[in-house]
Amino acid sequence: MLDTQKIAAAAVAREPFPYFTVSNVLSAEHLQKVRESFPAIDKAGVFPLDELGYGGAFAELIDDIKSSELEEVMSQQFGVDLSDKPLMITVRGQCARRDGRIHTDSKDKIVTCLLYLNDPWAEDGGRLRLLRNGKDLDDVIAEVPPDGGTLVAFRRTDNSWHGHKPFEGQRRYIMFNWVQSKATLQKNIWRHTISSKLKRLGLPF
Repeated sequence: MLDTQKIAAAAVAREPFPYFTVSNVLSAEHLQKVRESFPAIDKAGVFPLDELGYGGAFAELIDDIKSSELEEVMSQQFGVDLSDKPLMITVRGQCARRDGRIHTDSKDKIVTCLLYLNDPWAEDGGRLRLLRNGKDLDDVIAEVPPDGGTLVAFRRTDNSWHGHKPFEGQRRYIMFNWVQSKATLQKNIWRHTISSKLKRLGLPF
């Protein structure tokens, strides 16, 4: 499903941190099938795969994300060997207004990728912004509308700031991160699992 040749050909910006964006990494037909088989998620937050029921085209896309081919492409794009690094996959279906605050990813992540699965995005909020600092949401390097089939990827650094303007409602993506170790993977999956269970109960986390 994933057009890995298009991903491999994407130009990588190196400053102020390594990143690239590429659109239409899924064909319109594949995107529609993935959207039709997207897991039922009615709460905000990111959910680990083990907490979701899914199959069909969505499952096929997950297999592509787990492939050694994509791992090799991302290793080449960011100049880092990911062959011995665990892959963590989480899914978002809904966005709350509190989401999108400026942050960098935790130091146990190496590469972060977001594959969006929405309709063409018309809203002002919810557009991912890659930023020059951790204080100003308007000091933008790049703004990425979460249109279906758009992929944004970046190397985690101490200044890989990102966030988005508030939005509430359906905002679908698959996030996948290569992380430092199996212990890191287990820690993050445990945290996301506890969070998802609490969210389903309507409790804060």
